[in-house]
Amino acid sequence: MNDKTTQILLTNDDSIHSPGLWAAAEALDTLGFVHVVAPLNQQTSTGHSMPIQSSGIIEQMTLHVNGRDWTVYAVDGSPGQAVLHGMYDVIKAKPDLLVSGINYGENVGAAITISGTVGAALEAASLGIPALAVSMQTGTEHHLSLSQDVDFKVAGYFTHKFAEIMLKKPLPEDVDVIKLDIPHGATPQTPWALTRQSRRRYYIPKPAKRESLSDRGPVGYEIRYDPELLEKNSDTYAVLIDKQVSVTPLSIDMTSRSDFGLLRTLIEEN
Repeated sequence: MNDKTTQILLTNDDSIHSPGLWAAAEALDTLGFVHVVAPLNQQTSTGHSMPIQSSGIIEQMTLHVNGRDWTVYAVDGSPGQAVLHGMYDVIKAKPDLLVSGINYGENVGAAITISGTVGAALEAASLGIPALAVSMQTGTEHHLSLSQDVDFKVAGYFTHKFAEIMLKKPLPEDVDVIKLDIPHGATPQTPWALTRQSRRRYYIPKPAKRESLSDRGPVGYEIRYDPELLEKNSDTYAVLIDKQVSVTPLSIDMTSRSDFGLLRTLIEEN
């Protein structure tokens, strides 16, 4: 497929300066016209937020990708806001596909809505745009680094693979986002597995040590998990234990799939 009438909107949460974003742009280049519209500054962990403090100013830049110069757009805003500005101000139409990533660090487990990578995909999905959120396992020291030493080639291969599939065929009902997590050390031959999002927390909050509440003390995080407690069909298990590429279908419908009759009975008994 090399159809430049196909419109792909590419964003991320690591900023317009991220090598992961450039790798995704290169991977998607043969699939259509790639519009790169990403946050100007680092927006990791901003989730699906729409900060009222964002100015919405869009800065046009030149990015050298795949042997040529691209016109790209940096937005003063969150990943979700970058999606909106990309759609309404840059493309001025609904794209055929939204790709968010490639993120420094895996987005797995119970707190994925913290992720700006996933947040951008959820925003696109809420507007009826098929969305692919791509993350790659790295050490925590790289999460905010924009390191040139991280090799995104294999993640780019899987980005291309699943973006091409999503452009050819509509997703099944109730699948609004495909969340893709590539394990460290993966190759193009690494198997992929359909997974559920784990209900277990993966990034554990880590309070700052401080003497007074008036001292600066943002809550950080650390990776902590018990392999024995991980669900074997989950995204976390696939990436960490099986070392497989995790392919997780997400729905924007966050309604519990529980038995409504049972829930009604429980409520009415009180």
